[in-house]
This record gives sequence, C-alpha cells and structure tokens, in this order.
Amino acid sequence: MSFSGKYQMETHENFESFMEAIGLPDELIQEGKDIKSISEIEETGDHFKVTVTTGTKILTNSFTIGQETELEPPTGEKVNSVVTREGNKLMAFLNGIEYVTELTDANTLVNTLTLPGISYKKTSKRM
Repeated sequence: MSFSGKYQMETHENFESFMEAIGLPDELIQEGKDIKSISEIEETGDHFKVTVTTGTKILTNSFTIGQETELEPPTGEKVNSVVTREGNKLMAFLNGIEYVTELTDANTLVNTLTLPGISYKKTSKRM
C-alpha cells in the first residue's frame, strides 16, 4: 500500500501527558490538544515528504528510507536520524523518542510516539 495521500486526525490518546514529557510548553499543548491535524504524505519510491498542519503550525520533513537525514520533531529542534521501513511501517528514533507511522489499512494512518513509560497514539483517516 502507498502512504501517499492526505489524512485528517480522528482520535488521539495521551496527547497532553506525552507532550508534557517531551517538554512542549503548556500553551502549545493547550493550543494543539483540540486541533484536528492534517498530514499529507508524498511517497515516490523510497523518498517521502511529510507535511503536518496543526492549526497555523506547519511541519515538513523529507527523507529517503535508509539514509541519514535532518528531521524536525514537534519540539522544534533539528535532529539527524535514519527512517526505516518494514512493510506498512515507517520507523525512526529522534532524541530518544521512537516514531512509528503505520498504514493499518488503505484509509487509516496510525502514528505512535514512545518514550520509556509513556506513548502517544494518533489515528488519522484518509480524506
């Protein structure tokens, strides 16, 4: 299955406590907790461009599977990482956080961010 497409967040679990754990300021947590973010993914072979729009904040990351690249997590600082792919899962580690993006079916995208002891899960549907 191709990741390419536009997805709108339907549900998320553990948002506030996870964002506190990674050090996001309270005002950004409060702003972001009720916004239905939109993720747009462009997949061309092993190259991906992922744009996440949350309210007025737009975060864009481009990467090629298996190659080190600079990525920007929600906390804002740039981090070098390698994104790997296993079937319908994309995985990366940024600043001790495990990022997994999984296409669970043709229309459902699940993002899971995990720190030791706490996870955040966001489920989005294809638009």
